[in-house]
Amino acid sequence: MKKLRGYIFSRPFLGERVPQHIQNLVLREYCSRKKLQFLLSFVEYRFENSSLMLEKVLNELNRIDGIIFYSLFQMPQDDKERKVIYKKILGKKKEIHFAVEEIKMKDAESVEFVENIFLIKKTLPNCLSKF
Repeated sequence: MKKLRGYIFSRPFLGERVPQHIQNLVLREYCSRKKLQFLLSFVEYRFENSSLMLEKVLNELNRIDGIIFYSLFQMPQDDKERKVIYKKILGKKKEIHFAVEEIKMKDAESVEFVENIFLIKKTLPNCLSKF
């Protein structure tokens, strides 16, 4: 059974705010349905743009099979930073799961799919404010 480390936020992300206990319930339920072992979540610091806890999770990739995020919108907003994370995880043949969106990232094709969704969400508020 694959082991995934949970990763959740204690701050809003791209206009969303979800209590930590709800994020963990969603992760647990996702792992249960997919027959994955859920390892307790690392909670990102509240500081804006902090990814210290994500770095901690990345440092344990040799002992786990991947990371499960509550949402893909918890990925760093900086494009280069996201790509570095994808490369670190997928370069070690690990997986990234996004529970809310029901997406598993495991290869270049799935990276492109996730990036397209992320960029639409990131851009949309700016487009709507012009009307």
